[in-house]
Amino acid sequence: MTFNEYQHSTVKTTIGLATGETSLLYCTLGLLGEAGEVAEKIKKLWRNKGVKSGADVPVKDLPLLIAELGDVLWYLSALATAIGIQLDDIALGNLIKVQSRNARGVLCSEGDTR
Repeated sequence: MTFNEYQHSTVKTTIGLATGETSLLYCTLGLLGEAGEVAEKIKKLWRNKGVKSGADVPVKDLPLLIAELGDVLWYLSALATAIGIQLDDIALGNLIKVQSRNARGVLCSEGDTR
């Protein structure tokens, strides 16, 4: 499945608040909320289980983490749809940007336009 195929499929599961004039705010707040839930799960893995890297995440904790990451992806997809951008274009543009920064040796620098 491509990102665009996923994005097309998520459109079928949006509710009224995720469409029309409220979609930009609804999707942005949803994305932030779900990203916060991922962060909370990682924090608890670090605090309670000493998890320091992805390789340390216990297998039994993966399903909940995967579910939250899926929610992040859904809201990202919905937000991209709300502003008329395809996920494939976002992914490709990000890869080009990061590869350029890597080639120029500025991955660890600061600034949006480095």
